[in-house]
Amino acid sequence: MEPETPSLHAACGLADAWDLDPGVAFLNHGSFGAAPRPVLEAQARLRRQMEREPVRFLVRECEPLLDQSRRALADVVGADPHDLVFVRNATTAVNSVLRSLAFRPGDEILLTDHAYNACRAAVEYVARRTGARVVTAAVPFPIDSPRQVVEAVLACTSARTRLAVLDHITSPTAVVLPIEDLVRDLACRGVDTLVDGAHTPGMLPLDLARLGAAYYAGNCHKWLCAPKGAGFLFVRRDRQKGIQPAVISHGYNRPRANRPPLHAAFDWTGTDDPTPWLCVGEAIRFLESLLDGGLPALMEHNHRLAIQARRLLAGALGCRPPCPESMLGLMAALPLPDDPVETPPVIHPLSTQLLEQYGIEVPVYHWPDPPRLWLRVSAQAYNRLEQYERLASALAECGCGLDRQSRLDTSNGEHE
Repeated sequence: MEPETPSLHAACGLADAWDLDPGVAFLNHGSFGAAPRPVLEAQARLRRQMEREPVRFLVRECEPLLDQSRRALADVVGADPHDLVFVRNATTAVNSVLRSLAFRPGDEILLTDHAYNACRAAVEYVARRTGARVVTAAVPFPIDSPRQVVEAVLACTSARTRLAVLDHITSPTAVVLPIEDLVRDLACRGVDTLVDGAHTPGMLPLDLARLGAAYYAGNCHKWLCAPKGAGFLFVRRDRQKGIQPAVISHGYNRPRANRPPLHAAFDWTGTDDPTPWLCVGEAIRFLESLLDGGLPALMEHNHRLAIQARRLLAGALGCRPPCPESMLGLMAALPLPDDPVETPPVIHPLSTQLLEQYGIEVPVYHWPDPPRLWLRVSAQAYNRLEQYERLASALAECGCGLDRQSRLDTSNGEHE
């Protein structure tokens, strides 16, 4: 029997580290993250420094601070700082790569049907402009093993496959894909991989140098708890030529002898607020301080909480979890009763009801299409098991227990 996951609040006295509404059980860290107070205070100090003398800060002081923050991130994600640049979010990073590559008519860009819609939209846009073809691999869900993902993706490759755009952790289904196997097996077929790792930093250990993907996009404002607008792009050294930011600026035609071309292109794309990037190191230091054992211990703590939360909610809903625990990170998706609608709402009424009536923030959404309805919970340091118990009770009151047919549809063997 697993040991009970302790509450970080009780163990470490961190109830006030986040400025979250105390009346809301915030179970949706995965959507936009939540920055703790010490990190926001560091950002406020930097903003005051910037506004006190904007030219001195942006022209003379910012670049060394940016390099310092880049080194802190590089240590966490297992990369050489030379190969990392900051962007606003993972979607921006994906767009930058896709719009830099010279696709030709007949080239194929490979996705899975679990892809984040914003990245799918970017692929579709580029394909329409270049004549490339979008190929979608159907990955089963519920799913029994990582091997099913590899087989589904490889079955959709061909001699025309130019690039695979694959999630490391899927957004709608909260599944950790076997990205190391996928990158390796695709490389053996001559296919580069652009990994959408929006959720990965701070959720799973990362070693980008060992992973070997040509391109990796990530967010720091999600599970690393940096301020909003802190993402990054990793580009393998042999793929950096020709990669440009989505916004072209001075770095395109003014190379600098003392800066890598990738940094010169991405570090300045016009006047903006760089403080989210400059706070990444502070966010990492904060997370490292929460538990003995630093960030690895925190990720393990949150992983245990996510497993407990999923077990509790699956029991309340009367369903089997749709993926094995080995494919679970710090989020979990669970099926709700079917909800047939013609047009899926942007915000599902059940999500609004859970917030307004029960004080619970959690995403409820159709995937891949109506009538299939899902709920996704997240587990971060500020969450407690009692909050998921509160959600389970609320779902029962809302009539969300699954009927027999739904249980049959979402079951595919024991996962636990």
